[in-house]
Amino acid sequence: MNGLTLVGFAMAAFVAAYFLYGRWLVRTWGIDPSAKTPAQMYEDGGDFAPASRFTVFAHQFSSITGAGPVTGPIIAAMFGWAPAMLWLLVGGIFFGAVQDFTALYASVKNQGKSMGMLIEQYVGAAGRRLFLLFCWLFTLLVLAAFADILANTFSGFAKDGALNVPGAQAATISMLYIVVAMGFGFFIRRFEPSGIVKLLVAIVLVLAMFAVGMEFPLYLDANSWRYVTFGYCFIASVLPMWLLMEPRDYLSSFLLLGMVFGGVVGVLVANPVINMPAFVGFTVKGQSLFPILFITIACGAVSGFHSLVSSGTSSKAIKNERDMLPVGYGAMLVESLFGVVALVIACAAASNGTLPQGTPFQIFAGAIGGFFQMFGLPAAVSACIITMCVSALAMTTIDSVARIGRMSLQELATPSEGEEGNAFVKFLMNKYAATVITLVLAYALCLAGYMNIWPLFGAANQLLSALVLISLALFLKTTGRTGWMLYVPMTFMFLVTMSALVLSVVGIVGKLSAGNFVLMVDGLQLVLAIALMTLAVLVAKHCGSGLLKSNEPESVTE
Repeated sequence: MNGLTLVGFAMAAFVAAYFLYGRWLVRTWGIDPSAKTPAQMYEDGGDFAPASRFTVFAHQFSSITGAGPVTGPIIAAMFGWAPAMLWLLVGGIFFGAVQDFTALYASVKNQGKSMGMLIEQYVGAAGRRLFLLFCWLFTLLVLAAFADILANTFSGFAKDGALNVPGAQAATISMLYIVVAMGFGFFIRRFEPSGIVKLLVAIVLVLAMFAVGMEFPLYLDANSWRYVTFGYCFIASVLPMWLLMEPRDYLSSFLLLGMVFGGVVGVLVANPVINMPAFVGFTVKGQSLFPILFITIACGAVSGFHSLVSSGTSSKAIKNERDMLPVGYGAMLVESLFGVVALVIACAAASNGTLPQGTPFQIFAGAIGGFFQMFGLPAAVSACIITMCVSALAMTTIDSVARIGRMSLQELATPSEGEEGNAFVKFLMNKYAATVITLVLAYALCLAGYMNIWPLFGAANQLLSALVLISLALFLKTTGRTGWMLYVPMTFMFLVTMSALVLSVVGIVGKLSAGNFVLMVDGLQLVLAIALMTLAVLVAKHCGSGLLKSNEPESVTE
């Protein structure tokens, strides 16, 4: 099997899915291009700010495309390329893209409400609080994991003390991205340039930032970068969307889309041969294909985090309901294609059925860097571009997560109708206080290290997807819309993730019995795993009872 065939087949499947299945969902549920969207009705210069289709697409794609599309497929290749490829295709088209689009659709149709507030509307106050608590705990895991990734990527020093030049260069470029994005945001807000002018200015700015960053690398250690990263998260959480996050995501989208494009073109030109077997076995290295495959490949197939972006930030920027399909469904398909490209590149770099040594990012970066050098880029420039792309994957996710975490805590503290809030509740509802509390707890988790947090993050992410799908199915039923297309995904994901969490708990208890239990690492994971499972069962009970109940649907027009 050659890589060109796999990538070509995936591209054809995703294009067909967008124009056939995606448009069928739109026709089935209905949109109103003349309706005022929440971004227009509630524009406040902060969270609600109408933006162009590509700007919102860039924000959605940049926010959801984290480390997952690279890490997951490459790790899952241990079962063979065929299971990973099938899950990327089936999961991306029928699970992930449907979830992202439906979450965006439900939020836009309900005043831009987040998933938690939607659950309160269709389930009740108890369901809302349980779900928001789950979401908030989940954002702490994401912030901790991605902050550690960024700190180690930007560190100007290797473990042996040698200078890490590409990392230091990427650090400078990333800091420039923050300042330049704010200036770019003011430029767009003040002059309202046309799409072409905005595109040309963005390209010039990106090239200029790369030139300056490569000339003036910034050498700080990993610990210093942790402080800087959480400082950036605070700023991104409290500043208006139009001022920092939207322009930054617009500029970052050129890096991420360029990396996807570079990978596709590299495969087309090199036409690499897949050096991994199609199927290795149902159990590999003591890991069972079910449920590990479906937990390992998250972002490229289905990820609960995406729904928080769709309903938490993107829905508040949609200017026309027509934009929901490319933003919600289209962005996910592009990410799935990214996952396929990463899988093909890694399997092509394998030798005799064994992947190269190194982390998934090192394997992917080495192959993409080889493609760029094949196109004539010097090795130093190629290394800087790849490192910057890797950091962009994490940075464009972490700022969205910080904002969503802050909003989740605020909404968790918000009194329901008929309730009165005391001074402490009002304190938690303050966006600065909610941001600080979220970031301080996430920093404490970050000290445990990325590798200790990632296993729980993967299971919690997929469990969140199951809960979101259950909630969205209830929304569709309550509003008289067809919702059967969500029943299989929600059931499958719930069974998969609960199985994975049970296995995690059994493994941690086994460590305790064997005497190699580390309290601050294993103990924390055990507490969080049990808390997530308990919350998941309670949320599923509240939403599921509403889904099974026989009731008259509400009006389809919200």
